[in-house]
Amino acid sequence: MSHQSLDEVIHYLKQLQDRISEALEEADGGAVFAEEEWQREGGGGGRSRVLRDGQVLEQGGVGFSHVFGEQMPASATAHRPELAGRNFNACGVSLVMHPRNPYIPTSHANVRFFIAEKEGADPVWWFGGGFDLTPFYPFDEDIKHWHQVAKAALDPFGKELYPKFKAWCDDYFWLKHRDETRGVGGLFFDDLNDRSFAESFAIMRAVGDAYLDAYLPIIERRKTTPYGEREREFQLYRRGRYVEFNLVWDRGTLFGLQTGGRTESILMSMPPLVRWEYGYQPEPGTPEARLYSDYLRPRDWLNEL
Repeated sequence: MSHQSLDEVIHYLKQLQDRISEALEEADGGAVFAEEEWQREGGGGGRSRVLRDGQVLEQGGVGFSHVFGEQMPASATAHRPELAGRNFNACGVSLVMHPRNPYIPTSHANVRFFIAEKEGADPVWWFGGGFDLTPFYPFDEDIKHWHQVAKAALDPFGKELYPKFKAWCDDYFWLKHRDETRGVGGLFFDDLNDRSFAESFAIMRAVGDAYLDAYLPIIERRKTTPYGEREREFQLYRRGRYVEFNLVWDRGTLFGLQTGGRTESILMSMPPLVRWEYGYQPEPGTPEARLYSDYLRPRDWLNEL
């Protein structure tokens, strides 16, 4: 592959950031994304967009980054020890949306490309990405729609991909210290390079392009649902799980910090308000208890709902 291929990926990622930002501003109907461009000491940079205090979105971030350097970070070589001693280029778009209404789920998406090179050896490259949904008060039709869009995005590349990437998502977003999933999953994949560059890139694009189709209809269905203090307090409590995962388990967060990325941009996925409560247990028979009993575990959402 050539550096022209890297340029093609970067071009797509910037366009994807633009499309998602514009669509979410329209869905919110009030706030707009503020953009900051940043440079990384050592090579590269990015542009971070954050929307705050919207009518629908309490806070959301859509970030593009392209960073490069001479030394692979420890998080990457721990995952792929054969990459030690190579330089790297890493680019991607990552986003998290924290809605105001507890009946709209939090959503996350990421698509990325990585290439590691050294003189006298073939380049090592791969794609990764996915999207996942974190509801507080789940609706079966929303979860089914989310997974139907995910499956439709991948089916043209092989019927085996959706179940594989769905299971990978359930495994990756498992909070080991809580013995529960972060939400109801979606797609996750990494190290995708067992196909041609063109087809691997097409799979990444299909996942990136599917995010809005998956999320916007859920926003429209739930944005006017009435809620009170009880629902809001539970939402803020459950947001704590999001923080725990990102700071304890997420490889992307660690990679960004170890490569000297911009901390504000790396942590813009954090919710603006959150609370923890010691020893919280939902009351039996409540909607809050139903989240724990019926949803915070891997399930075959397309066939069980």
